[in-house]
Formats: sequence, structure tokens, C-alpha cells
Amino acid sequence: MRRWATAAGALALTGGLLAAAPQASAAGPTQVTGFGTNPGNLSMYTYAPDALPAGAPLVVALHGCTQSANDYYAHSGWPEFADAYGFALVLPQTSSANNANSCFNWFEPGDSGRDQGEALSIKQMVDKAVALHGGDTRRVYITGLSAGGAMTANLLAAYPDVFAGGSIGSGLPARCASSVSTAYTCMYSPPDKSPAQWGELVRSAAPAGTKSWPRVAIWQGTADTTVRPANATELRDQWTNVWGIGQTPSRTESLGGGTTLSVYDDASGRSAVEVYTVSGMGHGLAVDPGSGAEQCGSAGTYYLDTVCSSYHTARFWRLDGDEDTGSLPAPTGLTVTGATDTTVSLSWQSVAGASSYAVYRGGTQVGRTTSASYTDTGLATGTTYSYTAAAVDSAGAAGTASPAVTATTTGFTPTCHTADNYEHTAAGRAYQSGGYAYAKGSGQAMGLWNTFTSHTLEQTAPGHYVVADAGCPG
Repeated sequence: MRRWATAAGALALTGGLLAAAPQASAAGPTQVTGFGTNPGNLSMYTYAPDALPAGAPLVVALHGCTQSANDYYAHSGWPEFADAYGFALVLPQTSSANNANSCFNWFEPGDSGRDQGEALSIKQMVDKAVALHGGDTRRVYITGLSAGGAMTANLLAAYPDVFAGGSIGSGLPARCASSVSTAYTCMYSPPDKSPAQWGELVRSAAPAGTKSWPRVAIWQGTADTTVRPANATELRDQWTNVWGIGQTPSRTESLGGGTTLSVYDDASGRSAVEVYTVSGMGHGLAVDPGSGAEQCGSAGTYYLDTVCSSYHTARFWRLDGDEDTGSLPAPTGLTVTGATDTTVSLSWQSVAGASSYAVYRGGTQVGRTTSASYTDTGLATGTTYSYTAAAVDSAGAAGTASPAVTATTTGFTPTCHTADNYEHTAAGRAYQSGGYAYAKGSGQAMGLWNTFTSHTLEQTAPGHYVVADAGCPG
């Protein structure tokens, strides 16, 4: 058998191996055998809520290096939302027999291409789980951390006919690497390909003639020194190009835990690619322990207490049941009628037969109204948002969403960012010229463009940063 026994050591998550994976409860994941030929030599674990109805969605969750399916189940928060929203989980597991650090072999073409090795084993797990739980093949999703995130990107490229959406946590662009040596390059200094070049890597991996693509979430910490933040930019370029949309966000939003969400809408105004940038977070999966509706998971090695990534990803995939299923036509004439520093007001033409209207911000419903107007409140200052509206029939089903409109709130809230010069540049807060870094907008010199020189930058206006090492009021 062709297996890496030692070569992937540097692909392991830094910071030491996990001492022991937490034990699952009696209602935890169950091992499933006999799921196919299993050419990738993986193990299959599943979890499903009691009395899961037929036609439920399925989420595949790939652990990171040195981790296990049981560990990912215990920390990631996904079981909580499987219970809350009603879907099944598949948790593939690799081992040291495949890779010395129990990483998925995302950098091996024989393991990450369509119908090959580990990729085929995971596809076979999907087929088995759909059969076991009577799942909806149109609503199969995949997520992963680090090596699992990199494998997620490759599987989205190889199987766009299987996965309706994906979430890549601290991962890398699809088909970035084809060997151990190129994996190092991708992790620490990813190739600066054009969006079209990245997109072509996906198109060439997918079945010929593919026209429908998964919706992709990208999660990245700005202080990640294992998988550099520049990978998130390349991932964004790759998947926006695949969708045929530009690299300028339709809107940005500030979430909890120092997280900024950048959304890239498709032609219908629904988010196709979302980038979640977690300020100051290192290498790991974002979790937010607690009992709140938007909280999840438990902190641990490579499970970092910031924001619940599983919650936001589940909402992005609409696993919360917020689907447009009605037959009413889309409202016409959606218009922005006003904006303040924290509100946006909208209006549209009434639709015959509508009992109410659903208003969506970035594809997520934010309100219902019986009139043909709505004011969205509690927004961030100086931020651009995208809105659609849909007519709701007497049965409560929302019809087709309207074309999107964008609105920008007034004002601006200064923010502060402390990082090394490389990270500032990768995040777009600075630029480099001649080996030196300069603050974007102000052009202030920051010294050598490397990881050994750090500064605090204050964003004083959109796209304008100043050096604020002496103190940052933002």
C-alpha cells in the first residue's frame, strides 16, 4: 500500500499532539463498517438525532492533524446543531497508518482526486449514510479543519455533484499542492495565482460540463502561523471565480469574537462565497462555548474560543430550515429609501396574494413585515449590506427572492489590528514594495516585509490605516 509514514510531519498542527481525545457520550458517534471498497483506508463514524425524519440533510466533518472523529465530535459544536436543526453527521477518521500525524492526505493526488483513495472512501461514506438515514442527496455538505479543510476544498472540486456546500477552516485552495514539498509552500507562502488560474484548477478536477457549484465558507485566523492567512485570499479568488463573480465583497459585517464576514453574492443576490476573518486567532477551529443560541463547542487544543463557526456555517447552508419554497413571484422595485449609521430602510412593490414579506440580509432572513417596506436596525457603521425580499403566502412559505440591492450605513467605527508586517499585508491593511511594508492609505513606512516586524495599525476610514504603536483608541 502507498502510504506516507513520516513525510507529513510538518503538516501536523503545531503546538503538540493531543494527549487524548475526549470520550463521547452514549449518544455519541457510532462506527459504521462495510461502507464500500474503502481504498483510502479510513474509518467511518456517524451521529444522528433520535427520530431523524427521512429527507434530512447530511454534514461530513473532517478532523485536523493529530485529531480524531471523536475529538472533532466533542469540540466542534456540530452535534448541537444536528440536534437543533435535524441533520445527520458523518465523521471520517484517518490514522497513523495513512499519515504519521493522522492528517488526511490532501496533498496527494491519489488521495484527493475524484474516485481515488481517501476521496473515494469519503464519497462511499456519504452514499452509506444517505442510505442509512434516508437523507436528501441535494443537501449534502462538507466541512473540515486544517488538513481536513484542505481535503474539503479538494472534495468540493472533485465532487460538486455530491456536495451542495462546503466550509474550509484554516485550510488551503483546492489542488494547491501535489506533493509534500509543495504542501509546505502552500501552507507558508501560497502561490499568488490569478482568480482564473485558481478557478481552472477546480473546473479541471470536476466532471466535464459541470455548471452548478457548491456554496463555500472560508474561515481564517489572522494570527495563524501554520496556514498563512494569504490562503484565505487565494481561496476566495478561487471560488468566486468558479461562481463567475468578482472579488469585491457584496457587503461586510462585523460579528462577535473579532470576526469580520465578507460576503460575495451570486447573480440572484444569494451569498455564494463567504469569508470569515477572525482577528487575532491562531491555527484552529473557531468555537464559542456557552448555552446561547449562537454559541457552540468546547475549547481545547486547536479549538479556539472566539465565535461559533459551526453556527454561522449552518446558517449559511440554511440548515436552520430557512428555505424559499413558496410559489409567489419575486417582489419588484426593491429600493433603498434611507440609511443612518445603524439602520437601512427598504421598500418594494406589493405582490398579489402575499400575506407578508420576508427580508433577507446576505441570504439570511432578518425580518418579516406585512407592509411593502422594512427598516433593518442594529447595523454596523460605515458597512455595506446586501438585501433581497420575498413574498410569503398564507401558508407561511416564502417565494422567489427579488434581485439584490446594496446599502451602506453612514459613519465609520475605527478598528485596531496588531500583527506582523506579513500578516498586515496578507490581510490588505498594508502593501509591500521593495521588500518593505507600508500602511494602506496613509503610506506610512512599517519596516521590513516579514514576520519579525510587528505594528499596530488603526483603520481610520475605509481602506485607510495609520501606524498606532503608541496607542490605538479604536
